[in-house]
Amino acid sequence: MSERRRGAVLEQALLDASWQELTEGGYARFTMDGVAARAGTSRPVLYRRWSDRLELLRATIVHVLERNRVQAPKDTGSLRGDLLALMQEISRTRAEFVTVMGIHLAGYFEETGTRPADLRDVIRYGRPHALDVVYERAAARGEIDPSLLSPRIRGLPFALLQLELLTTLKPVPAAAVEEIVDTIVLPLFHRSAAD
Repeated sequence: MSERRRGAVLEQALLDASWQELTEGGYARFTMDGVAARAGTSRPVLYRRWSDRLELLRATIVHVLERNRVQAPKDTGSLRGDLLALMQEISRTRAEFVTVMGIHLAGYFEETGTRPADLRDVIRYGRPHALDVVYERAAARGEIDPSLLSPRIRGLPFALLQLELLTTLKPVPAAAVEEIVDTIVLPLFHRSAAD
């Protein structure tokens, strides 16, 4: 006789089943019934925790982001080294997540009028983003003045990496990450600081 799942163990199992349901069937086929069946439980178990599929989906995305949170890399001694290490780690660990967010959730964003950034922002809880840590280190070394970088320029490394991930649907090769950093990001950072 198997032991009954409860509390945090049950919730994690439900969210894992929800993620599997989403990645395999996309948002259009994402239902409370499907998640319940995949988790081997009943719909009332889900509805006691989440009022509808939108709430369950948001909880699932937060769960996956939290479980796969990318930490700032060990200080390499340079902005270039830190950016390369961070972007390569994100590429290695987040290819599936970026694909799901960009492709499978298009219907969700249209239905709710939200953006992918709205879901990502939910889990920050006031903690600095890994990229912010990289910029703070670079500023401390005198490599950049972060106050001269607009929010769009600060987010550019991730935006370019995300574009590569969505274009190929697989991790970005190290050479492509180096090209992004060396030919686009660093020259733009230095140009912005000179303006």
